Amino acid sequence: MTLYADIPGERLDAFLVRSAENMSRSAVQKLIEEGLVTRNGKKARKNDKLNPGDTIEFTIPEPKKVDIRPTEMQLDIAYEDEDVIVINKPKGLVVHPAAGHQDDTLVNGLLHAMGDNLSGINGELRPGIVHRIDKDTSGLLAVAKNDFAHNMLSSQLKDHTMHRVYELIVCGNLKEDSGTVDAPIGRHPTDRKKMCVIARNSKEAVTHWEVVKRYRGYTHVRCKLETGRTHQIRVHMAHIGHPILGDTVYGHKKAELGQDSQCLHAGTLCFFHPRDGRPVMVFAPLPEYFQKVIEKLEKMS
Repeated sequence: MTLYADIPGERLDAFLVRSAENMSRSAVQKLIEEGLVTRNGKKARKNDKLNPGDTIEFTIPEPKKVDIRPTEMQLDIAYEDEDVIVINKPKGLVVHPAAGHQDDTLVNGLLHAMGDNLSGINGELRPGIVHRIDKDTSGLLAVAKNDFAHNMLSSQLKDHTMHRVYELIVCGNLKEDSGTVDAPIGRHPTDRKKMCVIARNSKEAVTHWEVVKRYRGYTHVRCKLETGRTHQIRVHMAHIGHPILGDTVYGHKKAELGQDSQCLHAGTLCFFHPRDGRPVMVFAPLPEYFQKVIEKLEKMS
């Protein structure tokens, strides 16, 4: 594909993210590192400063097959059509294969159920996953069946027209009935497995929250994501002094009310259908573990 620079001094990677259709910064930088982008016929570097009229050419390679074994598993399908499938993921299920989880992830299950009928974009087979949720977070996850759907849904994530609403129980009682946490999130400076609110090397992160119901010592909260950073709700709620019940990474270190992992559920997913633009709203009821926590809180109040 050929593009022409139009803004003096703009960095090459920023230009491609802005000009190339549905290309993330990480995907652009990967293409540059692999020598698949040229500037005026010469191999380009990501921090090249462009001049108006510079000719930028790049090639997206064919998706590479990934060595992932399909695994039969029961998938809770909340919505499905020829382009999109929405999975209601249970707590404890890892989304992508990683160390310690090679054959028992959602991706393994999707490959068994869908075969080759999943998207693969930006030169790598990413079996349909448009966005992800943590292992110990339950709820809705969008999966694309083809590249067209994947690109369209990814664009909605980027421009905030895909809406995700989460249900959670936090520790303590929030003083206000609603609010917004607008605080940048980046990698923790000393614990690389954690994220934190930090100014340097961070990205914008915005979470809107509202109180659903107050209990003695805890609050049922509903959060709407404006951005989708890693561990965003968990980090933001801990940042304002109300960590999620059971979140021993960002909150209290001891299990409470029988919860040793975060009480967090992705209950609503709204997007515009990639094929015809119609609004799609998918809901997932509170899972059993969440309902049991509420029952305990009701008895305590």
